[in-house]
Amino acid sequence: MKPDLKEAFTAELAAARSVFRRGAFEVAFRHLERAHILAQRHTAPHVTVHWWMLRIGLRRRDPREVLGQIGRIAAALIFSRIWVPAGNTGGANVSALKPMPVPDDLKKWMEE
Repeated sequence: MKPDLKEAFTAELAAARSVFRRGAFEVAFRHLERAHILAQRHTAPHVTVHWWMLRIGLRRRDPREVLGQIGRIAAALIFSRIWVPAGNTGGANVSALKPMPVPDDLKKWMEE
């Protein structure tokens, strides 16, 4: 992961973890979606995002999110370096195969 991309990813993950600790799971999940977009081509960070999404699913007692994230963790381990749908936010509320628009402020890292 290039330094600028890693810095942006780390900032989103840190923000997610901070608000997670305060129980603000919706806000944490939004930061994780952004971190997912940045990390999905890098196996360890990609899996880390799905792990945190799984934790939120468990805290919310959301079986759809929990099951979705278990499958996505396995897929991230296998496919991160092969193929990922650009812009996909990583939650169980969207198809794991669906490309999505990349937020304008994240595009600079996606073009690298």
